[in-house]
Amino acid sequence: MDRLYQKAQAHISQLTHTQVYGEVTKILGLLVEIAGFGNGLSIGSHVHLRPNDETDIPCEVVGFRDGHALLMPFGVLEGIGLGCRAVIQEKPPMVMPDERWLGRVINGMAEPIDGKGPLYKGAHSVPLKNKPPPPHARKRLGPQLDLGVRAMNTFLATREGQRMGIFAGSGVGKSVLLSMMARYTAADVSVIGLVGERGREVQEFLEDDLGEEGLARSVVIVATGDEPALMRRQAAYTTLAVAEYFRSQGKQVLCLIDSVTRFAMAQREIGLSAGEPPTSKGYPPTTFGELSRLLERAGPGIQGDGDITGLFSVLVEGDDHNEPISDAVRGIVDGHIVMDRSIADRGRYPAIDILKSVSRSMPGVLTDEKNAIIRRAKKIISTYEDMAELIRLGAYRRGSDPAVDEALKIYPQLEEFLTQNKDDNTSIEEGFARLAMILGFSYG
Repeated sequence: MDRLYQKAQAHISQLTHTQVYGEVTKILGLLVEIAGFGNGLSIGSHVHLRPNDETDIPCEVVGFRDGHALLMPFGVLEGIGLGCRAVIQEKPPMVMPDERWLGRVINGMAEPIDGKGPLYKGAHSVPLKNKPPPPHARKRLGPQLDLGVRAMNTFLATREGQRMGIFAGSGVGKSVLLSMMARYTAADVSVIGLVGERGREVQEFLEDDLGEEGLARSVVIVATGDEPALMRRQAAYTTLAVAEYFRSQGKQVLCLIDSVTRFAMAQREIGLSAGEPPTSKGYPPTTFGELSRLLERAGPGIQGDGDITGLFSVLVEGDDHNEPISDAVRGIVDGHIVMDRSIADRGRYPAIDILKSVSRSMPGVLTDEKNAIIRRAKKIISTYEDMAELIRLGAYRRGSDPAVDEALKIYPQLEEFLTQNKDDNTSIEEGFARLAMILGFSYG
C-alpha cells in the first residue's frame, strides 16, 4: 500500500494546474524562436511544439535573444511554421526508473525502443540534470570491483565508485571491452549509454557483445548518430539519472557511456547554434562545464547509498590523445585506460597499453604482494618495449643484458595473459594467480 501511495504521489507531483503557451516567431535551421511565454522559461526548460492535435515535438530552451526564447528540437521540425503553438512544461524534466527496467532498451526520453511493451513507472522521480552528492557527504571509494577482464583486474584495479576514462581511436575495440565488463562485472546493475552510436551496431552490441546474461541485469540507453544533438546529449543525462536511481537503492552500479566525445560534440552543436563563441577546436566554453557536471554525478553515494563506478569511453580524434576532449576528461576522472592501435594491429585484444594507462586508486586497494607482482610485470614489459626495435632488427645478442634476456623469455607469456577473448571471464584472484605463475612468484 505504501508503494502504491508513493507512486501515486510521484505521478501527481508531475501534473500542472495550468498550461502556459507561447508561439513560434522564427525558424532558422534547427533553431526555433518563440515569444509570449512571460517569465515561465529558463535555460534547460522543455517546450512542446504542437502544430495540430496529433503532432507533439519536444524542444529544450538553449538560450534567449531580444526577448525571445531559443529552442532546439528533440525531433524533426516537419510541420512547424510561424505562429505554431508552444506549450511550456513547468516541471523540470525527470525520469521515473524502476527495477523492472532491467533488461530493457530505451531512448534518451526514457521511452522503450525494444518492442517489449511500455515501461513501468517507478515511485521516485530523478531529475535528468541532477546534481552530484555534496562532496563532504560522499563516502570514500570502496574495495576493488571485479570487472572480469584480466588486464583491468590486475594492472588497472578499479575500486567501487571510481571513474575511469577509456581513450581509443575508432575501431580499436573499446565497445567490446565495455561489453565484456558489463557482462562479467560483480556489480549489481549495469547502466549502459550508447551515445551517438551507429544504428547498425546497436543490435550487434546487444546480442553478440552484451548477450542475454549481460542484458538481463542492464538498462541500455540508445541515441544513434543520426538523431538530433539534443537527443544524443539527453541520452547521457538519462544514463546518469537511471544509474543514480539504482545507487539510491543501495546497489553497486557499473555505469558505461560510449562515448563522452559524442556527448561533447552534441553539446558543441547546441552551443554554436545558440550563438556561443567557438574556442578550442570549435568547442564552446559550455562543453567543458557540461562534461564536468555529467561525470561528477558518477562516483560514491552518501552513507546508506550504493556507488556508481563509471567507465567512460573517449573517441580520440586522429589518435591524438592530447586533443581537447581527451585532455578535459583525463583531468576529471580517476584514471585512464589507453587503447593503442598498434597493439590491436598485432592481434592483441583488448588493446590496452599497460604502461600508458593508470588507475589512481590502485596502490591503496591492492595488498603488498599484489603490488609487487604488478611492479615486476610492468618492469619486464618496459624492458622489452625499450629494446623492441633492436630485437626486431636482430641487433640484440642474447647474453648482453640479463634483464633483457629475462624479458625476451617472459614477455610472450605476458602478451598471452593480456589477450582475452570476449567470451572469457577471469576473476581477480584467478588473474593474479596466473600472473604470479608467469613471473615465478609464490602466490596465495
